[in-house]
Amino acid sequence: SATALDNPDHVAISIHNYRWRLGLAAGEPQYDELEKKLAAFPTIGVPTITIEGDANGAPHPEPAVYAKRFTGKYEHRLFTGGIGHNPPQEAPQPFAQAVIAADRL
Repeated sequence: SATALDNPDHVAISIHNYRWRLGLAAGEPQYDELEKKLAAFPTIGVPTITIEGDANGAPHPEPAVYAKRFTGKYEHRLFTGGIGHNPPQEAPQPFAQAVIAADRL
């Protein structure tokens, strides 16, 4: 992922993303209808496994807060051992196991 940082647009794109998420910048107009649907927090009916690292410092709600949004088969997995905000790189084996398991829920 380090090569993604070697991009002259990286800083501008990253800052715009944060501004957009905070409502300080416009998004892509072609996605406005989809954004409206997502803003209504529709339920998710497909089998789902959510994951979290035990050392994730990013602000996020507790799994119990959003678990009710999943109407299909659902489980939450906490990856332990100092796993942070990037489980695919920090815990590739448990991450891959969760992806495979989601297909089998």
